[in-house]
Amino acid sequence: MATQQAANPQAVAQMGAAATAFLDSLNSEQKAKATFEYMDGERIFWYYPPMNRHGLALRDMEPAQRELAMAVLASGLTSESYEQAKLIIDHETVLGPLELEQNIKTFRRDVELYYFTIFGTPGGKEPWGWRVEGHHISLHFSIMDDKVISTTPFFFGANPAEVRKGPKTGLRILGGREDLAFDLMGSLDEKQIEESIICDAAPADIVTFNSSKASLMTYEGLPASKMNGSQKELLLALIAEYVNQVRTDVAEQKLDALKKNGLDHLYLAWAGPVSKDEPHYYRIHGGDFVVEFDNRQDGANHIHSVWRDVENDFATDVMREHLIQFHVL
Repeated sequence: MATQQAANPQAVAQMGAAATAFLDSLNSEQKAKATFEYMDGERIFWYYPPMNRHGLALRDMEPAQRELAMAVLASGLTSESYEQAKLIIDHETVLGPLELEQNIKTFRRDVELYYFTIFGTPGGKEPWGWRVEGHHISLHFSIMDDKVISTTPFFFGANPAEVRKGPKTGLRILGGREDLAFDLMGSLDEKQIEESIICDAAPADIVTFNSSKASLMTYEGLPASKMNGSQKELLLALIAEYVNQVRTDVAEQKLDALKKNGLDHLYLAWAGPVSKDEPHYYRIHGGDFVVEFDNRQDGANHIHSVWRDVENDFATDVMREHLIQFHVL
């Protein structure tokens, strides 16, 4: 049974208005690139490295159209996470010169290679959605009637995780989710730390990778039921770091649902040394909720992080029930 979705009329209205304004600004050729049917399989493919993608890239838009595209992005985020998204895009101007300096041959780093896609028709009662994707950004929102029915997968990354030279020295776009995790690990006693560590080495990437459906075979690590009150507060703060990326009216509903169910079903798993200077990984997993973070590549200075809903990424759970109720003869 699909999770009951609460109404988000203001969020739906603002996302719909932003998406419609963006689409209305496009010519026929641009619109053909930017739009897909909602149920098209394109919607459930996602990935976060630099690559050529479907959708309409910023490079193929006029300045006014770019502003409208960015307004679509802003409509689903808080002001803080919108600024993070812009910093991640602009981070290509940091990474590109670093790789040239190190003679690293790779995909071209380009702030204009971020793609905007609308699935279905904004407004009305039928499902529709939008995606913004490029290097280290992969965001997916689904809307139906007056509800935001899915906000995941939600991926942010940063390379370098910390800028260590040049005019932006010290910039840590995703530092909060790393620092909170170390605060939580620092609050654990020796026995709790031992239980939380599932592997001596960090995995090569987030474990769920870019799968269309997150699959974790078992719970691993330290259950929140074995944490004290202050440790649970730190765990909740770390969870909120991810959930609060989406606009506040939607995020509050999701956090309230997590709090209502309690945190005891969640597990904290850590891999690698508990050291910022060495490759490390953590995961929070319980029920349908999954968060993953890794900082392993480039000398532990390259972050991948994702929030996922096991059953309802891309609104699959909600859509399954919708199709059964209204479209199966």
